[in-house]
Amino acid sequence: MTHIGLNAHLLSGRAGYRSAGIHGYIHGSLAHLAAAAPADWRFTALVGRENRLTFDGIAMRRARLDTENPLRRILWEQAAQPFALGGFDLVHEMAFVSPLWLSRPSVVTVYDLSFIHYPQVLSAARRLYLRLFTALSCRRARRVIAISHSTARDTAASFGIPTERIDVAAPGYDAVAYRPLPAADCAAFRAARNLPERFWLFVGTLEPRKNLPMLLEAYAALPEHDRLPLVLAGGKGWDYAPIFAAIERFRLQDCVTLPGYIPAQDLSLWYNSAEVLVYPSVFEGFGLPVLEAMACGTPVIVSDASSLPEVVGDAGMCLPPHDPAAWTEALRRAAQDESWRTQAAERGRAAATRYTWAETARQTIFSYKRALQHTR
Repeated sequence: MTHIGLNAHLLSGRAGYRSAGIHGYIHGSLAHLAAAAPADWRFTALVGRENRLTFDGIAMRRARLDTENPLRRILWEQAAQPFALGGFDLVHEMAFVSPLWLSRPSVVTVYDLSFIHYPQVLSAARRLYLRLFTALSCRRARRVIAISHSTARDTAASFGIPTERIDVAAPGYDAVAYRPLPAADCAAFRAARNLPERFWLFVGTLEPRKNLPMLLEAYAALPEHDRLPLVLAGGKGWDYAPIFAAIERFRLQDCVTLPGYIPAQDLSLWYNSAEVLVYPSVFEGFGLPVLEAMACGTPVIVSDASSLPEVVGDAGMCLPPHDPAAWTEALRRAAQDESWRTQAAERGRAAATRYTWAETARQTIFSYKRALQHTR
């Protein structure tokens, strides 16, 4: 019998934690992993003391520490984890890092390398930890799992990992939560939020890599009769001041709204109520809001940077991230061309069906099998 250990300490056990990012990926994977595996395989997920989540076919082993705190999690990762791995045939480090002392063969998941390309978002200590330990963990892992082909290429180039040792297991989405909703529900939502009947939407953290000043420049260049209200939804990240400065510089205070962070349970209504999702980011490990919007039948306009073209394919418009004129023209077309909006909505829904958590789990099991067959 094959026994797989899963370091899932970045799986949050706190109620209300947004089902996106690393937590969402780990949760979606664990929910489908056992069903995708051979019948004689066993799984044990290692989680923090306060985590009470359970998954079919997976034993949950809770640590003595509450590892919701990053420093305590790192302490567990490096000092306690090595003593928790006995009996496993393979260990899956589900977020970047394995312990220095690792007595079992491993697989490591990499989500993106923003800590290399955008290091300012992290403290110096966390940045150094991730840079050093992710590189070391990937180099000695039998397989590396990336969440997109873009992240796979970046990992290979940044750490010198042979591409043949990297597998891709893209995330899925919740098909019950993210789907087209009745028009009456969307109208009621817009009325409750005092939103116009037609508006464009961005969803994401307000930070430099989201490239919002460029979007605002392109938006400001539109003739007013083509300019729909723009909603920039998301919490403030780091260095968000240039976004607000651009709104003032282009005198957009009356047509740009910033509602702040959107709870996960409201996202589908926002996507469904918007006419188009705009996503000009210059760097993404995957781009989950784009997938969620497509699943809701919302047309998308994205930058052609990093992972976004592989998520969107030909379902939406993909534009150079540093070409405001191209974005101005795309927004004008989005406002005027109802035929494009209808076709983009249909293509987006079809493209989104490629991304399921069952497929994520299947690709992960495939990576495990390759790791277990590997001999050094």
